[in-house]
Amino acid sequence: MNVIEALNARYTCRAFKPIQVDKEVLLKILQAANQSPSWGNTQPWEIFVASGAALDRLRKSCVDSFVKGVPQAPELGMVEKWPAPLKARYTEVSRERIANAGIDPKDMKAIGKYVAQGFGFWGAPAVIFLCRDRSLTQWSLFDLGLVAEGIMISAEQMDLNTAVAVQCASYPNLIRAELSIPEDLEIVIGIAIGFGDPDHVENRIRASRRAIEDVVRFKDA
Repeated sequence: MNVIEALNARYTCRAFKPIQVDKEVLLKILQAANQSPSWGNTQPWEIFVASGAALDRLRKSCVDSFVKGVPQAPELGMVEKWPAPLKARYTEVSRERIANAGIDPKDMKAIGKYVAQGFGFWGAPAVIFLCRDRSLTQWSLFDLGLVAEGIMISAEQMDLNTAVAVQCASYPNLIRAELSIPEDLEIVIGIAIGFGDPDHVENRIRASRRAIEDVVRFKDA
């Protein structure tokens, strides 16, 4: 699989098989992503990986918090208002996912149960958390984004699937306590990783992309 094939194959996996991923495989993926560029080679990323019993405890505590209505508090904050075109795409993919799962859009109890799966990391056997020093500016987020992409594309190369989502980092106090993440590090995002279940209904859906002609503006004269 080349890079372009990996980019086209990647999708947000929302149902994983209960199969553990070898630590050596995860290290190989992270080693590849660690080659990502950064401002002045500052390499601002710090990476924590949860699996096994630690992830099981974290999974349960995050789901319990969501079910109990504990406010989500991702350390980067939540988006309060999307520009109209972005909101339309967000709304559409949410509608597609609910319909794909066979849930009545008016059944809030069923929707809540459905959403809770994300706080359980969709059953992934491992979750990678990307962190950075709190003193850094927004520029370092660009660097962490490059690492995240490196992780996801390298995972595709290793026949693994991923899900990067704010839900994975919505209860940072629980993540910090379980993984002993220092207070001076900001928990930016979580990436669930494992072997996706291709037969699960959740993995049938693929979010559409804008036509490249609507995205790119060329000027050559």
